[in-house]
Amino acid sequence: MGLPKCLNFLILAWSLYVICNKKNGVEGLHKIYPQLQSISAPSVGTLHQTGYHFQPPRNWINAPMYYKGLYHLFYQYNPKGSVWGNIVWGHSVSRDLINWKVLEPALYPDKPFDRYGVWSGSATVVPGRGPIILYTGVIDERSNEVQCYAVPANASDPFLTKWVKPDDYNPIAIIEQGVNGSAFRDPTTAWWIDGHWKMLVGAKKKHRGEAYLYNSKDFVNWVRAKHPIHSAPNTGMWECPDLYPVSLRSKKGLDTSIVGNSVKHVLKNSLDVTRYDYYTVGTYLWKKDKYIPDNTSEDGWGGLRYDYGNFYASKSFFDPSKNRRIIWGWANESDSTEDDVKKGWAGIQADVEVTFSFSSLNKAEPFDPSWVNAQDLCAQKGSKIQGGVGPFGLLTLASKRLEEFTPVFFRIFKAPNKHVILMCSDASSSSLANELYKPSFAGFVDVNLANKKLSLRSLIDHSVVESFGAGGRTNILSRVYPTLAVDNHAHLFVFNNGTEKITVKSLKAWSMRSANIN
Repeated sequence: MGLPKCLNFLILAWSLYVICNKKNGVEGLHKIYPQLQSISAPSVGTLHQTGYHFQPPRNWINAPMYYKGLYHLFYQYNPKGSVWGNIVWGHSVSRDLINWKVLEPALYPDKPFDRYGVWSGSATVVPGRGPIILYTGVIDERSNEVQCYAVPANASDPFLTKWVKPDDYNPIAIIEQGVNGSAFRDPTTAWWIDGHWKMLVGAKKKHRGEAYLYNSKDFVNWVRAKHPIHSAPNTGMWECPDLYPVSLRSKKGLDTSIVGNSVKHVLKNSLDVTRYDYYTVGTYLWKKDKYIPDNTSEDGWGGLRYDYGNFYASKSFFDPSKNRRIIWGWANESDSTEDDVKKGWAGIQADVEVTFSFSSLNKAEPFDPSWVNAQDLCAQKGSKIQGGVGPFGLLTLASKRLEEFTPVFFRIFKAPNKHVILMCSDASSSSLANELYKPSFAGFVDVNLANKKLSLRSLIDHSVVESFGAGGRTNILSRVYPTLAVDNHAHLFVFNNGTEKITVKSLKAWSMRSANIN
């Protein structure tokens, strides 16, 4: 089963330091750089700064909510520098999810239970009480973590400019025996079932990733269920877990508290080892505090992904104004920490939709059953290697003479009983700059080719190329940093490097105005 169609995506930018590793490709970590974390950037770089993907006016970003007509975005933010450290909860609001007003930070590390960090969490609108933030507090230099809560000083204020962390009950969940104290974080949005509030917290026990479930009658006193709601071996830490229902009868999003035979549930986790988001679709047995994935969903590194590119640590929330569920995700930086300081920001204009058609699939190349990893296959058979049906697609952020370009393309193979569609976003030729992380991202597209058509939509926003294949069945986000293909020198081309003729049935392009973020 693919990604539920009722989801909407919004991409954030983040600068979790990325380390190239010849064996495993890429590694990310919450690493603190004391020599850099308080350096104030002299100016804010604009060359690759996004125009309509949200990022704060400067520095580093990391729980969304809709309340009183405003969308609230809280994010991990370093007010003193461009890299990890000095973290507070930044706060911005919007009426349309495009244009944003930056407010004063909502949370600072100023209590005994969070003096070493106010880390990720979620927000829940509790009937009769208003919004409540659940977040991870760091209590000591060894990064031992606890779960805490905060409430608005004035719930009638639509901007929620001031927040209070009550001393009486904080922390609401502490480290228990057998739990790794530095791998116990990221409480979810809570949901209400049968007289109890419930939430998940990500954790790790040895090499096993786990999502602990907590119950509360009053949103203050929380008790952990005897067993994790779900876990899997050899996956490492489960960061930013998320559990929500999707309708079997409608494309509309659902409130998090909906259960029953008319819904399935999605359980998402962010694997700390791979720095990718994975999800399964299954059944939530709420009376047993248990989640069971369908046999079509796989836990771990071979599982389903919202996005097969630079996309991590996503959070979702239900938007009651439009009956939709919105997912926010981070688009990580791929240059160095020192470059983040030079830019003054860390994180990130066109919208192009094209439909390709072909008269025959007879020239499709044979599919080798050993090609189970789409990313490896994309690196092996890139846009420069001629095929049968494909590669065909778009060359985005291309310089005039193609010294730099980021291709987003399809390639179709013939398996014994079906055709296999590979979708790639290949950053290997994206920039002439050295020492950049320039991977080939890819995923397989599960779609019927009976009409011999494939659609591709790419949102191009300076350093972001966000692509949706076959109406969003496979999504890939790439971060690229061209040196020539910038501003008015960036070109967009349609290409075909296969022997089968490809026809552009339709092509629509829109120029995107930069969002107002102040």
